[in-house]
Amino acid sequence: MNTQILFRSRPAGEPHESNFRRVQHGIPTPLKGEILCRTIWLSLDPYMRPRMNETATYTDPVDFGQVMVGATVGQVVESHVDGFAAGDFVLGFGGWQSYWLTDGSDLRKLDPALAPISTALGVLGMPGLTAYVTVMDIAAVKSGETAVVSAAAGAVGSAAGQIAKIRGCRVVGLAGSDEKCRWVTGELGFDACINYKTSKDLDAALAKAAPDGIDAYVENVGGPVGEAAMRNLKVGGRVALVGLISQYNERKQHHGLDISPLLWKRATLRGMIVRDHVKRTPDFLRDASGWLREGKLKYRETIVDGLDNAPHALLGLFHGENIGKMLVQVAPDPSRSC
Repeated sequence: MNTQILFRSRPAGEPHESNFRRVQHGIPTPLKGEILCRTIWLSLDPYMRPRMNETATYTDPVDFGQVMVGATVGQVVESHVDGFAAGDFVLGFGGWQSYWLTDGSDLRKLDPALAPISTALGVLGMPGLTAYVTVMDIAAVKSGETAVVSAAAGAVGSAAGQIAKIRGCRVVGLAGSDEKCRWVTGELGFDACINYKTSKDLDAALAKAAPDGIDAYVENVGGPVGEAAMRNLKVGGRVALVGLISQYNERKQHHGLDISPLLWKRATLRGMIVRDHVKRTPDFLRDASGWLREGKLKYRETIVDGLDNAPHALLGLFHGENIGKMLVQVAPDPSRSC
């Protein structure tokens, strides 16, 4: 059977399991020009919450009764498209379901001998590409500068900070627990990390960690965390606006960050939507896969077992229950023995 998690209702505030509905149908049969894929890994990402709202952002809202959207890594079961064969591992956008049909135009083949296939949803996937373009192009960090990254233990933030270190920056992370800060400064090599949930004076903590001011700030959180970082910018500093996860579940429309520090710091703020930078994918995969092999780019995965647990796991993402990339394992991964 094909288990599917459908979008049922728009949440008021935080998403809840009642906003989704589980159904089962027979496994679809691929026709000419179609490929049937079995889902192994499902990605959970912050962008899913805005897509549950009625108002469109940079893409359309999810419709009621639609399979909940999401990137997936799977294995081809049956193919009627040249270039794909049964057994191939692929990256696609199958959504929250056990099997999906595609014409192959959205698929990318994966080689499990090069890296675990789950990394195509994390450090070698959309979060990694987001981090790469943010640091290299949007923030355009230079050696000797100070970069601050919020949500530093998340999939995007952890990669962004490491890439900034590779570029020769002093890197300061902002994370929501002591455990996350230890991982960020220990295994990932950040120069400092501040627990914003326990810091009594975030401005002072940032001033101590970045005594010469912040050249580039990678914003993933918003709210008081982002405002404190912007107040500590250098004159001419840059802010790369990647996400505002602290605001996605607010019931009332949020009026945004206090951008007044950007005025008197004469700073540059630029939004970052990763789909605008797909052309950078080959450069990203070349550099990031090399850094991964050399041990310069490290990652962690928080794995939730079973598609039925995806709605609860999505809520956990907004509560900071993940370290690194949040994944749902939908089926056994046969590539783990490759």
